[in-house]
Amino acid sequence: MEPLRVGDPSRIGRYRLLRRLGAGGMGVVFLARAPGGAIAAVKTVRPSYADESGFRARFRREIEAARQVGSHWVVPLLDADADAETPWLATSYVPGPSLAEAVEAFGPLSIASVRVLGARLADALEAVHGAGLVHRDVKPGNVLLAPDGPRLIDFGIARAPDATALTSSGVIVGSPGFLSPEQARARGGEIGPPTDVFSLGCVLAFATTGVRPFGGGGAAGVLLRTIYEEPDPAALPDGLAPLLRACLHKDPADRPSLAQLRATLGEDTAGDSAEPSDWLPASVTRLINDRSATVLTLGAIEPTQVSAATASDMGSPGAATLTAVTATRPTPHGIGRRGFLRLGSTAGLLAAGGGGAWWWSTRAKPGTSTASGTGRPRPEVVVAFHGDLTGAHKETGKAQLNGAQLAVEQLNARNHHPFRLTLRSYDDGGDIGRADEVAARLAKDAKVLGVLGPTTDDCFRASEKTYTQAVMPVVSVSVGVDTQNSTFGSNIFHCHAALHVTYGLLAAPCTRYLANHLDARHVFLVDDQGQGDFAWTVCDQAEKTLRQTGRDFTVTRVGTGRIDNASLAAEVKAARADAVVFTGDAARAAGFASALTAARFTGARVATERALDPRFLASAGSAATGWVFAASFTDPTARASGRAFTAAYRARYGTDPGRYAAEAYDAAMFLAKACDKDGTMLTERGAIARRMPAISYSGITRKVKYEPGLGYNHDAMFDYKVVDGAFRYLGHYMDAAVS
Repeated sequence: MEPLRVGDPSRIGRYRLLRRLGAGGMGVVFLARAPGGAIAAVKTVRPSYADESGFRARFRREIEAARQVGSHWVVPLLDADADAETPWLATSYVPGPSLAEAVEAFGPLSIASVRVLGARLADALEAVHGAGLVHRDVKPGNVLLAPDGPRLIDFGIARAPDATALTSSGVIVGSPGFLSPEQARARGGEIGPPTDVFSLGCVLAFATTGVRPFGGGGAAGVLLRTIYEEPDPAALPDGLAPLLRACLHKDPADRPSLAQLRATLGEDTAGDSAEPSDWLPASVTRLINDRSATVLTLGAIEPTQVSAATASDMGSPGAATLTAVTATRPTPHGIGRRGFLRLGSTAGLLAAGGGGAWWWSTRAKPGTSTASGTGRPRPEVVVAFHGDLTGAHKETGKAQLNGAQLAVEQLNARNHHPFRLTLRSYDDGGDIGRADEVAARLAKDAKVLGVLGPTTDDCFRASEKTYTQAVMPVVSVSVGVDTQNSTFGSNIFHCHAALHVTYGLLAAPCTRYLANHLDARHVFLVDDQGQGDFAWTVCDQAEKTLRQTGRDFTVTRVGTGRIDNASLAAEVKAARADAVVFTGDAARAAGFASALTAARFTGARVATERALDPRFLASAGSAATGWVFAASFTDPTARASGRAFTAAYRARYGTDPGRYAAEAYDAAMFLAKACDKDGTMLTERGAIARRMPAISYSGITRKVKYEPGLGYNHDAMFDYKVVDGAFRYLGHYMDAAVS
């Protein structure tokens, strides 16, 4: 990064420029910030190209085509203007180094890493070709490295694939050393997808050896060698030589397709240990982390902030509001949020519902509250609850909404707080189509500054892209998919804060319980394919841990249909296992529990939160006794810190808190804290999203804090056990009291 130079614009389109990222033949690339706070790379086109006859029309066509490129491994186009005085385009910013920079600084990548690199770049180029484009300049400088895989940039936006003033015969377009023979001969009419295959072969050879297949030196010599000579054998490593030679064939028709290339690389990696999460050397990963931190701390352009004194004209959302409860009398002296948490462990105040009585003493009829001492109405922060309120997971969704409502009421009861929080509710019914519609609606609503939810993994996936593009701060409590390597993870900051651990981590409480409390020596793992990737991930992580601790294990996979539980229990007995880990849901776990009891199995029985459901108790009956469950949610009725919340929940809804209700309370409070910077209300989504990983919140269920590479709450896991026909909360898995 470099500071802006004299003569550089301060703004392009809606983007405020922060730094220079570099300059190339086509123009200058800037680091920029959108009005909502999102970080982007903005590339401008040099006037000499912009003034060419027909350039803007071609540029406009290419922009429209590029919008159709749908690969995770292509840096997405965010915005563009072909009609501006200086044409420009904006893409997502990736903080990683280019492949060229990484090889120069740290040396060539391993064969395993290059296979991952090649497979993902082949996928990216297939998407580019599918949009009617040919990249034409696949080179190490146009490949950015991210923790989960490479990202391809500059895919023909300013370089039309058809014959134009830039690509017609007699004009060489591309980078010598990485362009194809047909490009070197300036035969524009012969350029097509095989051109990119040739360039990709050059890139993979360079990544593995640090050597260009057709040497270095002057451009003329490199071009001649590309046309007439075979590649340098030193650039073709043994493990990839046959494939790379095929890619570098002089005749485009004899080169493999991208599908063949990807399939071959996929076969090569089938037994390899390289995973997307650790495909890069540690040195490169550290560089990416350092650059991410640098961008996060850029202070050149501060987000707009609105204080209570300057935002009194912000209005109510009207009928869509679920809760806008405010206080007309001050909170008791000395009792803020931390004071409330302390009440959770103060027996005298909590006796006979005292905690709930205190809670409701701060409430008043809905109305307009003022910031303490100002006499002006407090500004409003609108947060949306997006969840399943009528579908298969409606009980969980309603519990989360209830918990979030209590947080809103509790926060609005504090007259000294700089803003009021308003919660609007949106039901997706657990349907991915409706989830996408809800996300689109909320993304367009400028008043909505954050989202709590969704309830389910599928609805999160369906809405993720929309929320990401809108730079919408999202805090979820029951989504367990890995978001570190998702679309969110490619941003400079994480728009998504998940209070639920990623599913694979649930293997930790399972194996720790078996090792520390029971010293199980042979564990029988049941991978219930009815649970999809969840079950496989838990079993895979459990296998690794058991292997590291020198314990034996057997893995059995059961299909999505009816399980023959008697046969499965017989397998457990035949394996002489002294413990089982079951990954299915409540109904399937209950059938297995009954079969184990009938088979007189007396070892430990462990399951996950998928089976932690009253239906398991009802179906399994006495066979449920002794089963232990690993979960990412707590029981606030059994925790000192949750007693006041429990009392308030009972008083408000007439029942004990449902699953994830307390976590939703913490999620709402965490999001509210992210909106508050030193007593000033933030009004831009991007500013709030950037603040989320920079703050921590000590809630009633856990401490919500982001850790690079791990996400939020990576150790928030808890044990339960069936005792006397009910689920008994044992505590955090690291120090659970086993009885």
